[in-house]
Amino acid sequence: MSETPESQRLMEYDAMSKSPVLTYILWFFLGFLGAHRMYAGRVLSGLIMLAVWGIGTVTVYILIGWAFLAVWAIWWVIDAFLIPGWIRDYNLGIAQRLSR
Repeated sequence: MSETPESQRLMEYDAMSKSPVLTYILWFFLGFLGAHRMYAGRVLSGLIMLAVWGIGTVTVYILIGWAFLAVWAIWWVIDAFLIPGWIRDYNLGIAQRLSR
């Protein structure tokens, strides 16, 4: 019994698509690492977010770290509103690639 090309594409889509629920879990528990951004395919900005948090944490004792942590915190909150769009765009890109 052979699979149709459509069912094969559907299975590939299911295997490659990203979950908004998992992204929010990563955002909540590992947001300081930028893990939610890396999962959503935004690796460079995830690494930058990790660096901002790391610099802030290391330099908090000389007071400049609070500025880095404030920037990171605002960025983290804004990401909560951006996650649905990221995942939608990522999954639409997969669907378009598979439909060719």
